[in-house]
Amino acid sequence: MDVRTEFVVGAGYAVYRGPTTDCSVHAHGAFQIAVAVRDAVAMKDSSGHTRSASALVVRPMARHRLLATDELVTFFVEPQCVFADRLRECCSGDITAAPELAGLRATDIGQGGARSSTALDPRLLDALTMLRERTVPMPLLAASVGLSPQRLRALAREQVGMPLPRWRMWSRLRRAAEALQDGHPLAEAAVTAGFADQAHLTRLMRDMMGLTPSAVLPALRGQSLRAT
Repeated sequence: MDVRTEFVVGAGYAVYRGPTTDCSVHAHGAFQIAVAVRDAVAMKDSSGHTRSASALVVRPMARHRLLATDELVTFFVEPQCVFADRLRECCSGDITAAPELAGLRATDIGQGGARSSTALDPRLLDALTMLRERTVPMPLLAASVGLSPQRLRALAREQVGMPLPRWRMWSRLRRAAEALQDGHPLAEAAVTAGFADQAHLTRLMRDMMGLTPSAVLPALRGQSLRAT
């Protein structure tokens, strides 16, 4: 049957709806909420154990692999937004069953994606925002928010669970997705987002999302795929 796919980038989050194949092991720079359209969604953790539920939450930078399904809804919630505070509270491990999120919709995130976290250090929030908008050398970034480079690195690992260079790469992926959604060719979207070339974008997207740009392009353009 034909399944219409959708990938929408919003303030502080992105959402995909459609089929998935068995993807490679990867680690997002954001929280992932995978919601089953029917039955359950399943994924393997870094140890190879399978977790299955109506909704699963994955912490940022947790290695995992999503198993194939005809259709699901998956949200990527950036760690600096206030909606992520709710996810930090519910996560008991790298992958957590969260049936209370089974009915989640993009409108439920709403302004929670645009508003800044109340749980993170404000200086870290400022640094994340700066890196999201442009590349800043670590000494200058740390000085801009009134911290030493060592303390800023430690805050990032403690509070968002990832090194700042990975957050910078995730932010570039977001910019590339926005460019593709606006109709730019792959090569142009890669350069616009700060990647050396299309191959660089492809490698990083596979590492951080388990997918390639050509695989998500139909979803970004709202095209139909045939689910088997």
